[in-house]
Formats: sequence, structure tokens, C-alpha cells
Amino acid sequence: MTIGDLIRLLSDGEFHSGEQLGERLGVSRTAVWKQLKKLEAMDIPLEAVKGQGYRLSAPLELLDGGMIVAGLSRRGRQHLARLFVEETLPSSNEFIRQRFAQGAGHGEVCLVEQQSAGRGRRGRVWSTPWGRALMLSVGWRFETGIASLEGLSLAVGVALARTLERHGVAPSLKWPNDVLLADGEGCLGKLAGILVEISGDTAGPCEVVVGMGINFDLPTGFRERIEQHVAAVHDQAPSLSRNRLAAELLDELMPLLAGYESAGFAAWQGEWNQRHAFQNCEVEVLRGQQRLVATADSVDESGNLWIRYGDRRERLGGGEISVRGRT
Repeated sequence: MTIGDLIRLLSDGEFHSGEQLGERLGVSRTAVWKQLKKLEAMDIPLEAVKGQGYRLSAPLELLDGGMIVAGLSRRGRQHLARLFVEETLPSSNEFIRQRFAQGAGHGEVCLVEQQSAGRGRRGRVWSTPWGRALMLSVGWRFETGIASLEGLSLAVGVALARTLERHGVAPSLKWPNDVLLADGEGCLGKLAGILVEISGDTAGPCEVVVGMGINFDLPTGFRERIEQHVAAVHDQAPSLSRNRLAAELLDELMPLLAGYESAGFAAWQGEWNQRHAFQNCEVEVLRGQQRLVATADSVDESGNLWIRYGDRRERLGGGEISVRGRT
């Protein structure tokens, strides 16, 4: 019995006794009770009524690989080699890296309900409740070297923004790898993070893992424990399905990766700048121990962010640099 098995039974809106659940899952009532306690600890709200049993307080949509593949267009499906859906993993990026080590990985996608060791840029932890995010990693093998992949994380942000905008969600893009969304009070919260990991030759074949973590439906209690503004897809598109979003996003991502060596970031530059969260705004630039207040300009055809301060203009090229908006 897995957490997913239990959630599927409880998601039908009906009450189920511990005995019924045990029979359906082939385990004891004690084992069921232990799993129910885990659900509560995972911010999955349960209703328990004496004499009737248990059910979920609100439906929870589980990832469905068959549904996602069926939702792909021919354009997206032709570039997909294999799709994995996992309940828990340390990291979906690590899963795809291991697939590369086994001689596979190219065109493969891994989606996971929850990660135990998910991380973002600069080694930060990426934490989300079970089944409340869309976390995926895509593997792709490029032949022309690392230099041809400049701006890839920014282009991926545009692909996500395009997908969300079709459903009335209005994201902004924060250089170099975050997607933001305004809350009801106009404050920008982090909606998604992108982590691109590259291994291989600077001038020859290299393997790339594109990881994305997208907040989908965050419980109030979870938001209150986060030490930054966060946002979720359901804040602006409460009826959007996770599986539909996954399919539509892959329809954007797979052709993007297939054509990126020839098109480069220049094909995505204009769209990124149109969604630039801090265009002509004052920002704080962090480089190691150095902090600099500047005005953000646009990004160039290589995905570098230009900033202004005093009489100077400077180009920021990623790496261990962070840019924060100033309130």
C-alpha cells in the first residue's frame, strides 16, 4: 500500500471505514490508521466521522501518466521518448541524471508527487506538499556544446508563462530562473523555479536536465511556514487540472529543446523581456558578499541581464548571482 493508493480510494467523496480500506488495500486496519496519520502530517485534510469512516475534505488530483501522454499533441509526443510518474523521489533531476548514466535519458520526462531532496538554484531547498505541485524533469542530449545553451533557463520560463497564460494566469519572469505571480494585494510571490543542470563537453556533446517546480495548490498552513511570498496556479486558475497543465507544458518544452541548438535564446528574448518582472525597476544584486542597488534593464540575445547604476551599465551573466526586487 502506498500513499497514492490510499488517496485514490479516499478521493471519491464517499466515506470509507478503516475496515473497508484495509480490505481494498490488502492490509490491516492498524496499517491503514498509520497511513491516515501520515496524510494529516502531510497537510492533506481528512474528514473523520464516527460510524462512517474517512474521506478527503477536498479532492486531490493525482498525476496520471496515461492521461498526460493522451493530452499531448503530435508535436509534443514526437519528441517524448518515455514518461515516468513517481510518488516520491529524492530528486527528479537526479532520477534523469541516473537515466543518462544508464545510457538513456534523452527525451525522457520524470514527474513526481513529492521530492525529499529537491533543490533549486544555488543549492536552495525546494519544498512542496505531497501532490500540491507540478514537479518535473526533462532530459535532453545536445551535440554542439554548452555555449549553444545560453539563456535556456529563461526560454523555459517563457514556455511555462505561455502555457499558464492560456488559462488566465498572468505570470512575470525574474532573471534568471524564477516565475512570479501577483497575489490579491499585488505582491509578487514565487510560483515556480527552474534548474538547468549541464554535464559534458564545452564544445561537444552534453547532457542537460531541465528541472521545474511549480506550486499548484498550496494549503494556507504551508504558506504560513514559508519565509517568502509564494503563489500557486490555483490562485488564478482554480479549476485547472494538474495533468492538463503537465501535458500542455510538455507540448511547449519538448519542441523548445528539440530546436534550441539552431534557434538559441534570440528566438525567446523578446517574449522574455515582455514578461520581465523588474524592467526599469530598482533591484538588489547579490554576488557573494557584495550587494549592489541598481536599475534592471532588459536581457540580451544571450540571456544576460543588463543593469544600470550611476553612470555605468553592466551585464550580469548568471552563475552565483541573485537579483531581488526592492519594495
